[in-house]
Amino acid sequence: MTRIRTHRFGTGALATATLLLSGLVVAGAPDYLDLRRIEAVHGDAATGKANAAVCGACHGMSGISSVPAFPNLAGQHAEYLYWQMLEFKREVRLESPMTAQVATLDVAAMRDLAAYFESLPAADVPVNGKSESAHHGGMLYREGDPARGVPPCQGCHGVDGGGHPLANESAHWRAYPVLRGQHADYLTQRLKDFRDSKHTLSSNDRIMAPIAQSLDDASIEALAHWVESALQQSGDPHASGLAPDEVIRRGVSN
Repeated sequence: MTRIRTHRFGTGALATATLLLSGLVVAGAPDYLDLRRIEAVHGDAATGKANAAVCGACHGMSGISSVPAFPNLAGQHAEYLYWQMLEFKREVRLESPMTAQVATLDVAAMRDLAAYFESLPAADVPVNGKSESAHHGGMLYREGDPARGVPPCQGCHGVDGGGHPLANESAHWRAYPVLRGQHADYLTQRLKDFRDSKHTLSSNDRIMAPIAQSLDDASIEALAHWVESALQQSGDPHASGLAPDEVIRRGVSN
């Protein structure tokens, strides 16, 4: 079972997430997706490319969306993309155009699409974010907010937003998305949806929901805009002020 190391957040969001995960897994909801023991996703990127034309309408033919409400997919972990498509199939989100798009996709097609978009170069990240709001977003990402029980985002999404620090070691860490360069509008809506408990189907959803519930609108928007435009691209763990082992320790570990 997943252990969540709370560090200074023992009474906060991560502890709550542990309780939610434990109770809901035991409850055995029929559509529950436990991402803690997933296997690597393998697909044919060439086949995925041949079938990706419809995806390009919203996400761009290169996997980089020109519409901020739709996420960039280029360079995203195949595991995250595959399980998100499966979650769309299970949840049937009526308000989302993805519901209809994935309805006819089988497992092989989803794996191929995931492999294709993972193979594409990720979006370039413009470095700015000098405003007070951006500073607040950066602090939340790097340090969290212990007073509100908010852990640092980098624990699960990486110092530079490139994914979980252990993503290369095990497939289940690749179910945590790459955030670097993602659209702020999309991230804002995604966090608000987590806060409103709209997504509870997977183990990762149930980690994110209590964390997002500790964030107000201003914090969500500051965080989203900082992730979009100001994440450092160097990947230097010391840029955050934390040692590499502390970055991992503040996140979720097995």
